[in-house]
This record gives sequence, C-alpha cells and structure tokens, in this order.
Amino acid sequence: MGNQTKWSIDQAHSEIAFKVRHLMIAHVKGTFKTFDANIYTTSKDFTTAEIDLWIDAASITTGDAKRDEHLQGADFFDVQNHKQITFTASSISKENEDSNHDLWGDLTIKGITKKVKFTVQFGGILNDPWGNEKAGFSVSGKINRKDWGLAWNTAMEKGGLLVGEDVTISCEVELVNAGMKDLVMELEPATGKKEML
Repeated sequence: MGNQTKWSIDQAHSEIAFKVRHLMIAHVKGTFKTFDANIYTTSKDFTTAEIDLWIDAASITTGDAKRDEHLQGADFFDVQNHKQITFTASSISKENEDSNHDLWGDLTIKGITKKVKFTVQFGGILNDPWGNEKAGFSVSGKINRKDWGLAWNTAMEKGGLLVGEDVTISCEVELVNAGMKDLVMELEPATGKKEML
C-alpha cells in the first residue's frame, strides 16, 4: 500500500455555491461561507480519495438577510437542530470520455442521508510561489431539495411555484498538501506486510 497523503481545503481559494430557480424565471444564488474537510489519498492519486466534508448550515449567504434567516429556519435547514451538512465519499472514478470523474457519496442534510453523484473536473497539481503543493477541482451536480425535507414552497397566483425543487451545486476547491497521515507502522517479518494501526 502506498503512503497516505492528507489534504486540507484552502479556504481563501475555495467556494461552495448553489442556485435555485425563483419565480420560475430567474435564479437565486448563494454560498456557504464556513466549511472544512479531511481528505486522504494514497500517494497523490485522487481516485483513492477518502473525503469527509462538513458545512456550517448557518453560514448560508444569499445576499438578503431576510431570505438567509428564512433558509436557516425550520422551513429549510433548521440550523438550531441540524448545525452541519456533511458529505462523505471513499473514491472518485477514473477519468471518463469527457475528461471528468464521477464522485459518489453520502450527503446528509437535516439528519437525512442520501447517496448522490457529483461531476469532478481535475485542474491539476502544482506548487504555489511559497512552496505549498496545491490541487484544484471543480465539482458540480444537481439535487432535489425535497429529498432532504427542504420542502417549503408557495403557489403563485398564475400557477407554478415560487421556488424550484432542483438545486444546482457548483464548487471550486483548492486543496493544499498537509503531509503524511500520522500512522503507527509495524513491520511483520513473517509476511513482510506493514500494518496500519
């Protein structure tokens, strides 16, 4: 087995954004301002990535204080009772014909966990001017908010609903190599295998 490398999110150069249709004719956009993750890869092979991401649900920001307050309340994210949104995954597919990767994982919102698929574009790995090794990704996907109990809506006078059900997710993620995972290694002379404890 190769060495495991830990990657941390570079907060200053990463964004978790979403948009949802409003009034059936336009979109409302927003971001989550507070998030972090533990990400481990075998060597630097991101198809082996183990991802544990958490988002502070109360950090949702759409540019309108009243709307943000509504989204934080019981009609939507209910941040008093469900402080975190989490996403966990254990692998990313090999590159497909579109030069993209499939990322399957478990998304938990309001205590409800559903398996979802995101599309990942890998931007590459390089060193920044200060000698930090960085890896860049674009992550996109679409979910139906009702699957997680985010079902609030209101009918409009001329038909249709005020807020769309489909939510488009778009993330720009820059990771920094945080070094080798702290492991206790023991050598077994009989088999020559190394065990990780």
